[in-house]
Amino acid sequence: MVKLKPLGGKALVKPMKEEKMTKSGIVLPDTAEKDELEQGEVMAIGDGKLMDNGTRVPMSVKVGDRVILKKYGPDKVKIEGEEYYIAEEDDIVGVVI
Repeated sequence: MVKLKPLGGKALVKPMKEEKMTKSGIVLPDTAEKDELEQGEVMAIGDGKLMDNGTRVPMSVKVGDRVILKKYGPDKVKIEGEEYYIAEEDDIVGVVI
């Protein structure tokens, strides 16, 4: 388990890597991807966004949700040798149901 708690309206997301394969069976490397959205699993969430009036708006996602992220929105971090994203709630495009 990762020992990091995001602050405010941020979420810690573990990327899910899917192999890309052409119809003829050729596996494409990650460098061949172009402007595709990222997918990942929410590992931890912050307390929610702090509003100007002092109230907090709770996060729309929860731990365990599979989410779609903007390609260049979240920050990449390495924790204990593994890569994660720290994403603002606005960088999360949707939840896979």
